[in-house]
Amino acid sequence: MSVKDFLIRRLAVKMMVSEKTIEAVVNHQFQEANVAMSGNKSLEISGFGKFYFNDKKAAKQMKKYEEMKAAYEKRLQDEKLTDQRRRVLGVLLKSVTDAIEDLKPKMYDTFPDLRRMEEQPSSSREVEGSD
Repeated sequence: MSVKDFLIRRLAVKMMVSEKTIEAVVNHQFQEANVAMSGNKSLEISGFGKFYFNDKKAAKQMKKYEEMKAAYEKRLQDEKLTDQRRRVLGVLLKSVTDAIEDLKPKMYDTFPDLRRMEEQPSSSREVEGSD
């Protein structure tokens, strides 16, 4: 049983709500969190924590993915590979390529920094004096 399934069952019993309803809410929350992370470099889940996109780790991971991609492409050029091994390498190559495509927008796009405080509008009114 996955952690997600365990939590859904536990919440369903505790709140006396159907598992389908709890699962729908949990899935929606995760989908919205993924959408938020694709457009920003941080995500805060109230009562749980704040998550940041780490540029240094992303750069290391991108380098690792590029190396893996080059290695898979080189191995696929070997004519002695069996068809089964060639299919497996093809799937692995596709997986790494997809991971690279998912990581590129986060690394190279500029995201607004939403961690700073919002600027207050300047007041054009003068301080009222006594009449």
